Amino acid sequence: MQRIATVSARVIRRTHALLSGPPFRCSVFNLGFRPLFLLAGAFATLVIPLWLVIFTGLGSAPSYLGSVGWHAHEMLFGYTMAVVAGFLLTAVRNWTGLPTPSGPLLAGLALLWLSARFMLVATALVPVWLVAAIDVSFLPAIAGVLLPPLWRSRNRRNLVFPFILLALAGANLVIHLQALGMLASGSDRALQFTLNAVTLILVVIGGRVIPVFTANALPEIRVRRLVWADVLAVGLVILVLAIDLFPFLYALTGPVALLAAAANLIRMWRWRSLATRRVPMLWILHLGYAWIVVALALKGLAGMVPVVTPSAAVHALTVGAIGSLTLGMMSRVALGHTGRTIVASTPIIAAFILINASAIIRVVIPIAVPGFYLPGLIVAGLLWSSAFALFVIHHTPILMQPRIDGKPG
Repeated sequence: MQRIATVSARVIRRTHALLSGPPFRCSVFNLGFRPLFLLAGAFATLVIPLWLVIFTGLGSAPSYLGSVGWHAHEMLFGYTMAVVAGFLLTAVRNWTGLPTPSGPLLAGLALLWLSARFMLVATALVPVWLVAAIDVSFLPAIAGVLLPPLWRSRNRRNLVFPFILLALAGANLVIHLQALGMLASGSDRALQFTLNAVTLILVVIGGRVIPVFTANALPEIRVRRLVWADVLAVGLVILVLAIDLFPFLYALTGPVALLAAAANLIRMWRWRSLATRRVPMLWILHLGYAWIVVALALKGLAGMVPVVTPSAAVHALTVGAIGSLTLGMMSRVALGHTGRTIVASTPIIAAFILINASAIIRVVIPIAVPGFYLPGLIVAGLLWSSAFALFVIHHTPILMQPRIDGKPG
């Protein structure tokens, strides 16, 4: 055991030395959020129009995962994981005071993610085992570079994140193994686990930063946190995740999801969300978190109210919560970590409005006006794409240029 510990410590020291290398000349590879937020935004802009072409029958599925499988996989393991990785690579440096990848190493991680996206739409040209290997390796690679600074700084509070990424990599592996015919089933449960794990990440991180951002920006209001509500909100989301792993517990999904929705609503109640209505950089985060409450409520009602389908809950979470929170956080981080004032410009405010309009249409139309499902789907998809196009157009120069205050990052 002592020898294993010695070897592990040596690996961590060498990884830290690699991370501490000289800065890369190209600013886009100075810090993790820069390339990964830029790639995520561009991918979100393009992938939904491609999905609409496939869904409407104007094109065929480009991947061995199948049309629906590819869409679900890429929204979670493509777009969402790029944002999560970019955020964690940036946040871990702040949490620990130690370096995270920059320069060639960061460029390699970005290229790994990008290669997987291209390979998954070109599986006729690339061996499928190689596609799976490249795609699955991204999250372990991110976990591998996050663990050394967290371990060296003894940052136990955040040490869980690399292991969450490894669990998500396992879910991704299950999806690929079923698509390759090596497993008879499991991909649906793996996707549900991923969706629930992302919800947990949003609930944990959102609960930390949204009240703080609100209190800092609006010191005249009193933002209070209820410790018991925080514990209950996170605990019930973990319980939903656990229940969804075991089919014999599915009868509990509805009641527990409704309790989780209520707990997170109580948690939000003390954040003074209505007071943020004149501050777009705040209300987009509050609204994004509110979509988590809506998604959990719809998940709970799906088995009780016939008109409410599981798809409504999924898209309230993916389009509403993930879309709003990631767009809001990417905009905030891009400004704050390049030395700029964190104020939303007109194009970004428009993007915030468009992403929420997309979520409302995607969730409400299939329930309220099912006859307009396809037109609603198309409109929602185009609104989503437009929101991220505005983000990319506005933030590309910001993400590619050095910090305006001359500081590293």
